[in-house]
Amino acid sequence: MTMPSLLLTLSVWLLAGSLLAEATYYRHHRYVPHFYRYREHSANAENLLPEVSNPEPEVPQPGVPTYPKIPEVFHPAPEVIHPIPEAFHPVPEVVHPAPEPYHLPEVYQPVPEASSPVNTSRVFYGIMFDAGSTGSRIHIYKFIQKDPVELPVLDNEMYHAVKPGLSAYKDNPEEGGNTIRQLLKIAKKTVPEEDWKRTPVVLKATAGLRLLPEDKANALLKEVREVFNESPFFVPNNSVSIMNGAKEGVLAWVTVNFLTGHLYSNTRKTVGILDLGGGSTQITFLPRSKKTIESAPPSYIANFNLFDHKYQLYTHSYLGNGLYAARLATLGALGADGLDWKVFTSSCLPKKFREDVTFGGTTYKVSGIPDGYAGYKLCYYEVMKVIKGVVDQPYEVKGSSVFYAFSYYFDRAVESGLIDGSRGGALEVRDFKKRAKEVCNKMTKYRAISPFLCMDMTYITCLLKEGFGFKDSTVLQLAKKVNNVETSWALGATFDFFRNLNIH
Repeated sequence: MTMPSLLLTLSVWLLAGSLLAEATYYRHHRYVPHFYRYREHSANAENLLPEVSNPEPEVPQPGVPTYPKIPEVFHPAPEVIHPIPEAFHPVPEVVHPAPEPYHLPEVYQPVPEASSPVNTSRVFYGIMFDAGSTGSRIHIYKFIQKDPVELPVLDNEMYHAVKPGLSAYKDNPEEGGNTIRQLLKIAKKTVPEEDWKRTPVVLKATAGLRLLPEDKANALLKEVREVFNESPFFVPNNSVSIMNGAKEGVLAWVTVNFLTGHLYSNTRKTVGILDLGGGSTQITFLPRSKKTIESAPPSYIANFNLFDHKYQLYTHSYLGNGLYAARLATLGALGADGLDWKVFTSSCLPKKFREDVTFGGTTYKVSGIPDGYAGYKLCYYEVMKVIKGVVDQPYEVKGSSVFYAFSYYFDRAVESGLIDGSRGGALEVRDFKKRAKEVCNKMTKYRAISPFLCMDMTYITCLLKEGFGFKDSTVLQLAKKVNNVETSWALGATFDFFRNLNIH
């Protein structure tokens, strides 16, 4: 009896093992419905799991041993976590390193369908006001960033200007604020409404406000801040300020070299800039000779990082040597007393010319010399007194450096017929001198264009030759725009705002 009992026990044990293996096989290989599909969150639908029909419970068969059910563990699909909207980071990657990254309010960007190609292009805008001595200008830049790790593309610029400048409203700040309010209307038409809250608006004032008493300038800046706060645009801290003159030159250099493509090049070939405004004038270039740096006043050398390169520029802004301020200085009127009864005369003006001239909110009586002489030589002598000993001559400009000249250099070259206003062009310094002589010796002919044309052309000639020390054969590229963008400091200042250039 021992052997049959042992065989029966062994058979039962083998049968139980077979049934257990079969049950385990079916449990692990049966069809489990796909109950969750990843999809983009919709504002009109909740993230609900689809219903799953439960299989019928198994009915125990008689004579078949039952085993305790092992609970089946379903690991649910990971919870859909919607990414935090990317902080708006309109960063023209013009600088390395960026000591103070600039963050604007967060903007929601929907997550693309997993099956569709991802479009990483972003469009953003920047609004920069140039509050100059003779006018206020608005620059509205549209950028496209196609790749987060690459530089953005400047798509286009919208530009508009009004006259006179803010400094003309030194005794009526509210009216000055209205001129900025009018320009903001243009910005609202240019920037899409959905982008208003993330588009920064900034105003930088230049020589016009630098020449004003501090209390007058501050009243104007306060009024502009109030106008900005009324607008629908993003108003960052320190959005309204007076810009340092040296920084004005550096940022104009950044603009021109960015637009001409020199900042993308590894050759380190750049172009210098000459900017002639109403109240001040700037010269900025990248020296090739150590002697230029060693012989320059220390404050004329600026250092900063740009596009992974360190730059050491020669730059200076001459306050009071802009075209309109220089006119008054030549006449002996700038800073003079007794303006109600004094008449300021010059041999640079037509003999029979007499007129009231307003600059920076102050009116001056000016005229030619009715019984005296007029002409180029006498005018050159008068202008020399404004420049000689005031303007530094960089060692290197006597060489073959390439310079772009704009603002009133360009305007007066157009008015005197030296270049075409729509295209600009290249001129030698001697071309200004030759045309200045012609204009001054035929003032009657050119008076209809401007009675100050003789004085202006002579001043430009003297500034280039006696001031900066350019040779007669030095070629200047006259341009109002490069690639359809204004040649001014405004674009460079927009870059500076988005990523501080750490200029020192």
